[in-house]
Amino acid sequence: MARQLLRALRQAGHVVEVVSQLRAYSASSDVPADQETEAAAERERIAAEWRGNGAPDLWFCYHPYYKAPDRLGPLLCNAFAIPYVTAECSYSDRRNIGGWAQSQALVRDGVKQAAVNLCLTERDRRGLQQAVPEARLERLSPFIDAAPFLATKPQPEAGHLVTVAMMRPGDKFSSYTALAAALSYLLDEDWTLSLVGDGPERTAVERLFATIPAERLRWHGELKSAEIGAVLSSACLYVWPGHGEAYGLAYLEAQAARLPVVAEAVAGVPEVVLHERTGLLTAPGDPMIYADAIRQLLRDPARRQIYANAARQFVTLERSLDGASETLDRILRSVVKE
Repeated sequence: MARQLLRALRQAGHVVEVVSQLRAYSASSDVPADQETEAAAERERIAAEWRGNGAPDLWFCYHPYYKAPDRLGPLLCNAFAIPYVTAECSYSDRRNIGGWAQSQALVRDGVKQAAVNLCLTERDRRGLQQAVPEARLERLSPFIDAAPFLATKPQPEAGHLVTVAMMRPGDKFSSYTALAAALSYLLDEDWTLSLVGDGPERTAVERLFATIPAERLRWHGELKSAEIGAVLSSACLYVWPGHGEAYGLAYLEAQAARLPVVAEAVAGVPEVVLHERTGLLTAPGDPMIYADAIRQLLRDPARRQIYANAARQFVTLERSLDGASETLDRILRSVVKE
């Protein structure tokens, strides 16, 4: 998403510089004590550069949250009197533990200071509104550059399912577990599954599908964008439960490739998959219900076609790079002093 935002900003004519490579991240609530020391040195380096060459028009910070607060932008913006902007910032009271509580205090203060906070999901918007009622919040829906996926002509194969996801611990592995469980209920149907992705849990993911006949599974490993587009264009249905997904850009890519989606109505997935318009969303945590949704669409090609057409239209008209670029430009120009 960060790369998409950079493209959208540049497309609108803005000059964008990644000003720092500082990594202020803490996987646990035991936040390293030297983070602020490193941040202070980095702030001084940037300030010295700005004093010599001039400050930018604004500071744009992507995804500050409890594990990675912005330790640079707010203080620099105050010192140089420029607007501070966040995108996909999130806040959760239940993360106020240990050092994360201090990190969240930085996040909350940044949201309050920001000239505008761009919210990519309604869940994030509600969280920020509750934490900082006076904050200025604007919606910017998740988007993609759909061109690579529109370039390949769809040639869907009946019964060809596809999923694209990294094979790593946590939510991704949880989704693979749910998908394997659901497909085990569908062995009476005629289908094959293409799995695109790789990662440290590859062997464990393969074990999840051990009860499914090997001839039904196509293990592609990690592919480049153009190669993913080719696989998507040959499928008839995109299947991925989506546990813990902030939203899931892969869903938008699949829909741009004219694929209906079957996912769970969990986390941010409903932000990018429209139930009974571009696919089906099921109640989370029930593999039999999820399997039944896949079965419905496997048996109903006419319904799949309706969803497929709506899916491509949804991405091209409502979630495009062009549209996001125009929205970003309008919002940012409203906070920059001419």
